[in-house]
Amino acid sequence: MRGDFLFTLYMILLVIHIIAAVIGLGATFGLPVVMGLVKTKAQALFAYNVFKGIEKHGKIGSLSLLVTGLLMGFINPSLFTQIWYVASIIIYIGVQPIAAGILPRKTELQIKVLEEHDGDDLPEKYFTLAKKIKPLNNVLHISVVVLILLMTVKPF
Repeated sequence: MRGDFLFTLYMILLVIHIIAAVIGLGATFGLPVVMGLVKTKAQALFAYNVFKGIEKHGKIGSLSLLVTGLLMGFINPSLFTQIWYVASIIIYIGVQPIAAGILPRKTELQIKVLEEHDGDDLPEKYFTLAKKIKPLNNVLHISVVVLILLMTVKPF
């Protein structure tokens, strides 16, 4: 009886984990695309409002990934002996300062630059900040791809 319950709970957590991955990780790829399409100050400010809305979903999805992943590990402790599982947790935690701290601060700086700029063109400082953000987004993108590969292929 207990084994059936834990198996069912594990499967429910797995489904939630996969849905959270789509929601949380999808935002990681979508937002830079949206931000890269802006051509005017008005478009950029609108895109940032969209960004804020999507970012909330991304944060919820990302946090859900961590919680469900750890809960699955507690239900099935042998996961903590799997390199792919431990590596996934380390990578996830390792990129959180970028995803939850550095990128939002740099994005807020871009918004401030836009709000202080007269005219509808994009100021040079906006592009300077965007160049600093791009490598950070690349780190997140690579990390997400590696996480997806580790969790689906489970190479070791």
